[in-house]
Amino acid sequence: MVNSAEPLENADIETASEGYAQRFSGPIGMWMLQCQTRIVLNMLKDTPRSAVLDIGGGHAQLARPLVEAGFSVTVHGSAPECAVRIGDLVDSGSCQFVCGPILTLPFKSASTETVLCFRLITHCTEWEKLISELCRVATRRIIIDYPTSLSLNVISGGLFSFKKKLEGNTRTWRLFKPQELEAVFQRHGFRCKRQQKQFFLPMVLHRVLRCPTLSAILEGICRSLGLTRLWGSPVIMELERGEKLKTEMDCGERNGTHESRVQTF
Repeated sequence: MVNSAEPLENADIETASEGYAQRFSGPIGMWMLQCQTRIVLNMLKDTPRSAVLDIGGGHAQLARPLVEAGFSVTVHGSAPECAVRIGDLVDSGSCQFVCGPILTLPFKSASTETVLCFRLITHCTEWEKLISELCRVATRRIIIDYPTSLSLNVISGGLFSFKKKLEGNTRTWRLFKPQELEAVFQRHGFRCKRQQKQFFLPMVLHRVLRCPTLSAILEGICRSLGLTRLWGSPVIMELERGEKLKTEMDCGERNGTHESRVQTF
């Protein structure tokens, strides 16, 4: 039973819908997704075929390429309909789907080596609570994406009406400074290992151009000039658990107190 006084976070229902997926249809949408997928797979290359928990991953943006790469994938969604776009993967046993609240994830503490969270934090009202849950569940690594205010996104307010007209189902979102996200993760024992910024030019511009080749050339120029490194967005951030906390967890496992020790973070 849901307490009506508590916020109900279900942003992943929209991002897992077929309507939302249309934003990434066609050649330019596929190009955007491929850019992000390459970055994530590169971050995971040191743990091939390991277990990955994809929170709010019903959009299938990462579930499919991760399954194809041999990872053991579990996708979490806040409602049964979040599994529609990965139904074939679930039916074939290629990945698992677990349904439950976003702010109280239905997983034991320190139960998964790697936790992913894409297309969610920016739309989540209780994003700090979501981060605490990601940190509770992950044993080693968390990878997220977020739009940063240190980019051309600062003019997104003026472009929003145009973007909504072009895409049809654009939603409002929150921009983050890297420091505010890092500070929350640090409170829960995780520190930023690396960040990679994806595009310098606004994604809405690439959708207007409708030419992946041209977009790749323009982004390549921006990257070579150092513009993407300074003001690129969205950002993919990889975080890892601090050594001190990992040592405490290992001791807890040996002493049979793993669960209680992890829950004190």
